Amino acid sequence: MTNPWFESVAEAQRRAKRRLPKSVYMALVAGSERGMTVQNNIDAFSELGFAPKITGNPLAQDTTTTIMGVPVELPVMISPTGVQAVHPDGEIAVARAANNRGAAMGLGAYSSKAMEDVMPENPGRTFFQLYWSGGRDQMLALAQRAKEAGTAGLIISLDWTNGYGRDWGSPEIPQAMNLKTILKYVPEIVLGRKFDYAMDWAKTLSPPELSVPNAVPKGEPAPGFFEAMGWWRQTEIPTWEDIAWLRRQWDGPFMVKGITRVDDAKAARDAGVTAISVSNHGGNNLDTTPATIRLLPAVAEAVGDDVEVYLDGGIRRGSHVYKALALGARGVLIGRAYLWGMSANGQAGVENVLDIMKDGLKAAMMGNGHATLDQISADDLLIPPGFAITAGGDHGHVWGAPSLGSAVAEGVGSGLGPASSPRLSE
Repeated sequence: MTNPWFESVAEAQRRAKRRLPKSVYMALVAGSERGMTVQNNIDAFSELGFAPKITGNPLAQDTTTTIMGVPVELPVMISPTGVQAVHPDGEIAVARAANNRGAAMGLGAYSSKAMEDVMPENPGRTFFQLYWSGGRDQMLALAQRAKEAGTAGLIISLDWTNGYGRDWGSPEIPQAMNLKTILKYVPEIVLGRKFDYAMDWAKTLSPPELSVPNAVPKGEPAPGFFEAMGWWRQTEIPTWEDIAWLRRQWDGPFMVKGITRVDDAKAARDAGVTAISVSNHGGNNLDTTPATIRLLPAVAEAVGDDVEVYLDGGIRRGSHVYKALALGARGVLIGRAYLWGMSANGQAGVENVLDIMKDGLKAAMMGNGHATLDQISADDLLIPPGFAITAGGDHGHVWGAPSLGSAVAEGVGSGLGPASSPRLSE
C-alpha cells in the first residue's frame, strides 16, 4: 500500500493525476492559450538562487505572522478556487486542514460548499472572495451574508477575462450531475480505472455538486456554475470608484486580487484597500502575462507600507515562499498546490501541503541564517540582471525594478524573462 504521505507538491500532483478522472484533472491544470504564464509562474522561481551560510545559523525558526491582521502560523494562505469536485468534502476539508495548521483561507464565490458550513471550520481565519457581479446591490448583499457567516475579511478578484482556448484542449464541464451526465462519464471512470475516486463519491450517495451557493444572497437558490458565470460576464467591469465605494461599505480587511501593474497597485491603495495580491489568476487570465514573482518587487516598492502585498502564482515549495517574502511580499496564496494535495489524500493531503510549505520555508530560513520572517530580504537572493519587470510604471513597461538596480538591464530580450532564461516547454 502506498504511503499516503508525500514529500513534495510534485508527488501530490502525480498522485492526483492517477486518482482523478482525466476531465477533472485537466480542469485543475487549466491555464489559457499556450500556457506560457502558467509555466513561467513556476519556472521564474528557479532563476532566483541562494548563497547559504554554513556556520552560526539559528537552530529554530519562527514562521508566525499576521495576514490582513489575522494571526497565523505561516505566511501561506489557501487561495479561493472554484467548484471543487476533486473530493466529496470539498472546501469543508480544506477549512479543517487550514484550522489544524493555523493557516488563513480564502473561500470563493464559486465554491461548492456554503460559507455558513465552511467558515466555522476555520473560525476567524477564513476570508470571502467575490467577483464584481450583478452591480452594487448584489455586492452589498454578498458582503453582508459573508459578515453574518463570520468572514475575517473580503477579497475581490479583478483578474479574470473571458478568454478561452487551450492548445491542449479544455475538458467538458457539465451543467449538472444528473443521471444522464453520470452515465456519460462512466466510461472515463472505468477505462481510466478511477475506482477510488468513484468510491469516495459513492459513499456519499450523491454525485459531485456543481452549483455555487455563495454566488447569491442568503436564502436564494444556488445557481449552477455556468449560470453564475453568465451573470458575471454580463456585468459592467467595475471602476476604481466602484472598488472605493465597496471598500467604504466594509469595515474590515479588504484585498484586491489580480494586481500586475504599478499604476493599478497605486489605484488600489488610493481606493483604501488594506491588501493587494500580485496575481495573474494562476495563468488563467491573459497568456504571456509575466510571472508574478517578476512583477512583485516593483509593485511592493510602489505601495510601500501603505498596504500589505501578497503574491499568488507558481508557489510549489517553501523556498518559493521565502523568495516571495524576500522580494517584498508579506505572504503568498497557493491554489493548485493544495488542490493536488486534496486530490491525493483529502484533508490530510491539504495539511501535508501546508507542512511542505512550512518545512521548506524553515529550511531556507536556516540556510540563510535567519530565525524570524522579518529578517528575510532581497540580499539573501542571487538575482540575475533583468529578472524583475515593472509594468505600468511612471516610465511605462521596463525591465527591472528600482529596488533591484537599473530599470533597464543589458542583454535582456523580449518575452517573459531574460533572454538567458530556460525556454518554456512547448
